Amino acid sequence: MAKRAAPEVNAGSMADIAFLLLIFFLVTTTIETDRGISRKLPPIPEENIEPPIIKQKNIFTVIVNRNNQLLVEDELMQLQNLRQAAVEFLDNGGGVGEEACDYCQGPRDPTSSDNPEKAIISLVNDRKTEYRTYISVQNELVAAYNQLRNREAQRLYGVDFLEMERKFNDPNFRGDKVTLKERIDIVQGMYPQKLSEAEPKS
Repeated sequence: MAKRAAPEVNAGSMADIAFLLLIFFLVTTTIETDRGISRKLPPIPEENIEPPIIKQKNIFTVIVNRNNQLLVEDELMQLQNLRQAAVEFLDNGGGVGEEACDYCQGPRDPTSSDNPEKAIISLVNDRKTEYRTYISVQNELVAAYNQLRNREAQRLYGVDFLEMERKFNDPNFRGDKVTLKERIDIVQGMYPQKLSEAEPKS
């Protein structure tokens, strides 16, 4: 008696279903993009090079303690006042001669920063500082730079600095990116972001 052949399973429909599921997941899945704090790390120091001498008046010291309190230039300060204090320091323009700043609009206090190129913001956190406070302080300090850059970009080119950056980073922007990059570099050079973070205190 002849043996009966076992019926074959049609795998074609299963492949179609798997293919459709793959397309469905590719279309509907969102990929999370990690966002961080934009910082340019300093280059590796070369040997036998003396560090530049920095005047104390060109350093704006911000300390955040373990209780999330701000000590700015040895005085307690509320977070909402930090941005304006940083703007006044960066825009002071107290230098004379070669260190003078002809576009600064600050009070030109001789005991504060000479010009934005020399002005450095020094941030020191405690190891027990809350992450939320750390980020909030960072945001206020970066916002101080952006406020001044926006002012100069409006004065020179009639557009906000942040808007120029947005256009430059937009892949669909069809304008003159070369000129746009030149303008961005000019404004950044007027108020270079010199934000120094020291080792957290224990």
